[in-house]
Amino acid sequence: MPGGKTVLKWGVERRLEFIEFRLYWEGGVNRSDIVEAFDVSVPQASKDLTLYQERAPHNAVYDKSAKRYVASEAFQPCFLRPDAAHYLTQLRSVAEGILPAAASWIAHFPPYSGPPVPARDVTNETLRTVLGAIRDNLAIEIKYQSLSRPEPRWRWIAPHAIGFDGFRWHARAFCQIDQTYKDFLLARFVETRGSKPSGVEPDADTDWNEEITLEVGPHPELSDTQQRVVALDYGMRGGKAKIPVRKALLYYALKRLGLDTDPAARRPQDQQIVLLNRSLIEAAHPSLSRTWNEDASAINE
Repeated sequence: MPGGKTVLKWGVERRLEFIEFRLYWEGGVNRSDIVEAFDVSVPQASKDLTLYQERAPHNAVYDKSAKRYVASEAFQPCFLRPDAAHYLTQLRSVAEGILPAAASWIAHFPPYSGPPVPARDVTNETLRTVLGAIRDNLAIEIKYQSLSRPEPRWRWIAPHAIGFDGFRWHARAFCQIDQTYKDFLLARFVETRGSKPSGVEPDADTDWNEEITLEVGPHPELSDTQQRVVALDYGMRGGKAKIPVRKALLYYALKRLGLDTDPAARRPQDQQIVLLNRSLIEAAHPSLSRTWNEDASAINE
């Protein structure tokens, strides 16, 4: 804790983090903010603000006209590690209906919009069944509608992980029909019935457990200034960024980054980044050479 002070109870520390979040991102905080966010009494909120001033005496100044504490020019976080990515994730999650506004610490939401993300209809029962199978190492029987067959059919799978490709949720599972590990879209589960010990160890899914590092850099045909901007966008160091990805998710990662096609097929201003270690990855993983351009149906059901 700051200054080596007595360790605080978890609830108190969370409220001090909240105070600091509001000071840092919103510019200020008052008692009613704490009361509303944590359902505590006004006296308790006052105690929290007093305690915060004791622990971080140079961070907040009381503004009598606004009747709230505002961040001082000497403000330095003591209880919270401000994280822009975390703030933006909250903003996006609330805007897309994933997170209730009341569950966020953001007080004043800036206008926000993003590309539409189609809703994927995963039922509660499907997710609950899959989670139970993962937890207890079970195989489950599912009625699954793949795009490779006109009608759904029953099959046994042994799920061991949950995956997300940026748009859709998957169960990573051993398929007893095909005798291999595959991705099954949770939204395509029509029905589930029955379970049994799987007899399959998750460690055997080498594609899931093996990690590959993609090295990306600015497109070489961009100007020097444009390359510097792209490097900043992707947090590159020394002209490249290293992106770890599970081998099983390689197809999705390449597609989402726009690296699943020949860089020459798009304008440098549209492509922006290129894969620097493509040949190294192909040499180290010969079986992946077909992945660069293969259809998603070969990856998932």
